[in-house]
Amino acid sequence: MQNSPWSHQRKPGVADDIDFEIKGQELQFLEVELDPGESAISEAGAMVWKDAAITMSTVFGDGSGGADQGFMGKLLGAGKRLVTGESLFTTVFTHQGQGKARVAFSAPTPGAILPLKLDQYGGTLICQKDSFLAAAKGVSIGIAFQRRVMTGLFGGEGFIMQQLTGDGWVFVQMGGTVVERELAPGEEIHVDTGCLAAYTANVDFDLVAAGGIKSMLFGGEGVFFARLRGPGHVWVQSLPFARLAGRMLAAAGSRGGQNRGEGSALGSLGDLISGN
Repeated sequence: MQNSPWSHQRKPGVADDIDFEIKGQELQFLEVELDPGESAISEAGAMVWKDAAITMSTVFGDGSGGADQGFMGKLLGAGKRLVTGESLFTTVFTHQGQGKARVAFSAPTPGAILPLKLDQYGGTLICQKDSFLAAAKGVSIGIAFQRRVMTGLFGGEGFIMQQLTGDGWVFVQMGGTVVERELAPGEEIHVDTGCLAAYTANVDFDLVAAGGIKSMLFGGEGVFFARLRGPGHVWVQSLPFARLAGRMLAAAGSRGGQNRGEGSALGSLGDLISGN
């Protein structure tokens, strides 16, 4: 199986060393290749297909602790997932046969699937709460608490963020086109809160006002920006799912998505002619 260009041999650690390939352009899916005994974890409902030798089990929590994790540990992991808006359960795919076997996962929205090796980024990645798609078993999925008062008060639901911890591969889904910025010490960028996809733990994160009262009320860019200060890595997505969904709802209007004659010179008259 052809590995992703990012793939390389991992150092000894906790997570399984899996191979993978990402296929497609705007609507991508992830294909993971497992050796006997290796496992991958994913969000519920993300699987596209699997070989028969791979067994599928649903576990309580994030699936990172294995059989030796106590009930309280599993309960804590499940609670963290619930707070970030995810399911209480995670699906674990384990190769129980011989040779190689594959399982594939799909992203639910147009965009990109990024393979990231956590030990290359200090062992921790903080990302939007709906970004996690799959990972090698051994990666822990938790909550990134925002300690600053302003962020806690005004960050909104979008800043209940996921924290992915471990040393193995994680696969995160990001909307639209993705840009990675490596920030030098003291370098600062301001990002729309929805377009902030992920950042490393060493990046200093806070919220800043978008401008004066006029800009806040009429600028259309929100009241606050995410302020990110280096050193560290930041990933920016051009089309967060919430923005895409909001524009689709706005286009549908109050009539439940009926044709409104956009792009037609007839406009409302066209609606009358067509019987809408």
